[in-house]
Amino acid sequence: MTPRDNLHISKFEPLASPKELKTLLPMSENGSNRVIESRNKIKKILEHKSDSFLVIVGPCSIHNPAEAIEYAKRLKRLSLEVSSKLMLVMRVYFEKPRTTIGWKGLIYDPDLNGSYYVSKGLKIARKLLLDIDELGLPTATEILGPVTAQYIADLVSWAAIGARTTESQTHRQLASGLSMPVGFKNSTNGNINTAVEAIKAAMHKHVFLGVLEDGRSGIFHTTGNKYSHIILRGGTNEPNYGSEYVAYTRNLMKKNRIIPSIIVDCSHANSKKDASKQSTVIKDVIKQKKSNEKTIVGVMIESNIEHGKQQMNDLTSLKHGISITDECIGWQETEDMIRKLYNSI
Repeated sequence: MTPRDNLHISKFEPLASPKELKTLLPMSENGSNRVIESRNKIKKILEHKSDSFLVIVGPCSIHNPAEAIEYAKRLKRLSLEVSSKLMLVMRVYFEKPRTTIGWKGLIYDPDLNGSYYVSKGLKIARKLLLDIDELGLPTATEILGPVTAQYIADLVSWAAIGARTTESQTHRQLASGLSMPVGFKNSTNGNINTAVEAIKAAMHKHVFLGVLEDGRSGIFHTTGNKYSHIILRGGTNEPNYGSEYVAYTRNLMKKNRIIPSIIVDCSHANSKKDASKQSTVIKDVIKQKKSNEKTIVGVMIESNIEHGKQQMNDLTSLKHGISITDECIGWQETEDMIRKLYNSI
């Protein structure tokens, strides 16, 4: 018989179930309580029941767990200093959407060499989230793979759906069942309405196929996630953090009966991928907050130990604390930026 199935599959690999990985790397009761507490704090911010300002800050992507812990320890110390006004949540991104091809993140390729040892990547990711939680620091990540979410989502306090996947039915359904608040980015061309439509979809009930805790396929029935919200990240032609875009977004959300809570992404198209321009976005956000703009409840900042980005051409010569994906500001700039927020808002 002529082969007609799996024609473009080179091999299959077994993978531990979510339950097996969680048994291997369990969360403590104290850790669970910390995640619940931080999620509840974020929910209050999104509902405008808290005056705290949300700051989601950290590397564009995680490629070195030891460096991530070093960064987390610094961020924890800073968070204690500013906690009366700001809630700091660390970006811990393991999956990277690619426009064409490229490194897809620590979960998919933890050795950074195209070996795609996904089992190892999932273990590293879960262990790192547990270690950061033990420091008392909440974490944020982008949900890209619907299956990978089952392995790590219980440890995450805030999640994002990226600009490339905001239109995806799969991700809207997934967000409707996630236990943490979920932010939807406007699309890469700057379309804000797409994100509002995604929020509406995620707030409703859905039924979809997925992977159960024991690894079997199953049918998920969701209740809807009322803590879905929007992230303005700029578009192809121009940034969209200015007051006119915020006002447009606020009115659009109210028209659709959504609580108008906006997070401004200081990076990506809003900074035209120039990390140093994130400070310009922060200045504008501060100006709007001083003008009593209550709709903006937080910002996202791409930050690392050192400023810049580097190529992965020679893994033996990778420099300490520098991003291998998007350019990030360094730690000193990060401290200055967060303290400016603290002193100005």
